[in-house]
Amino acid sequence: MDNIDKEIKRPLSPHLQVYRLPITALMSISNRIAGVSMIFGIFMLLWLLIGAAIGPDSYKYFMDFASSTIGKIMIFGWSVALFYHMCNGIRHLIWDTGLMFDKNIAEKSGYIVILAAIILTIVTWYCALN
Repeated sequence: MDNIDKEIKRPLSPHLQVYRLPITALMSISNRIAGVSMIFGIFMLLWLLIGAAIGPDSYKYFMDFASSTIGKIMIFGWSVALFYHMCNGIRHLIWDTGLMFDKNIAEKSGYIVILAAIILTIVTWYCALN
């Protein structure tokens, strides 16, 4: 029973600051963050629809907020999260078919998702502002 009193020395897991997460893990974490952050965009969309249904004063109140700097940042962030979440969802649908599970292909598809989300965001904002 003396063994119970002895300190057991076990190896410690590497901390997240030491361990480099693979791109697939980072994509998974950021996909969840994007999904949760899209809730704020949904609330803004509801505010727009309810404001338009109530009347011109409520609609103007929303438009004043949406055209402010904070409102524009929120709408831009929502669009980035929306496109990222959508592109990553398409990647997961492809994975559900059993394709692209090879480590190298999974990493490359992660970079493709990021690039596609950036391109879709830029094209959408370019079309919206012109």
